[in-house]
Amino acid sequence: MKPAEHRPAGDRRTVRPRSVPITSAATARSYVRSVVEEHRGVPSGPAGERAVMDLLLVVSEAVTNAIRHGGGLAGFEVALLPEGVRLSVHDYSDAVPSAAYGPGTLPHAHEGSGYGWPLIIRLSREIHIERRRAGGKTVTVLVPLT
Repeated sequence: MKPAEHRPAGDRRTVRPRSVPITSAATARSYVRSVVEEHRGVPSGPAGERAVMDLLLVVSEAVTNAIRHGGGLAGFEVALLPEGVRLSVHDYSDAVPSAAYGPGTLPHAHEGSGYGWPLIIRLSREIHIERRRAGGKTVTVLVPLT
């Protein structure tokens, strides 16, 4: 899966094509880190590095959810904006996770899963879920880098 390479007219996002396919959380994290470092520079100080680590955690959780619960990864996009990084993860499932718009409360007991959405909710400024015409859905989040 390659990151999207087209942009609507007037869109100022930064999307860089990549020759390595995005097929896992690890490749998605590596791609996002490289885009941030290339276009914003290495973050300065602990706050900047912490913001990038939060971003990479959101990337991991969103991509892992698409693979584990969404029938697989159908697409992945990253856009650098003045207010942060917008991630769009496309999968093959029409089902909207029940926890997606919840309060971000962590599970009471460790059962091996259930932490992804609460972390995404806590670390993202915006969350949008849209069904795709071809089937499946797109989860789009905005993660601040400040």
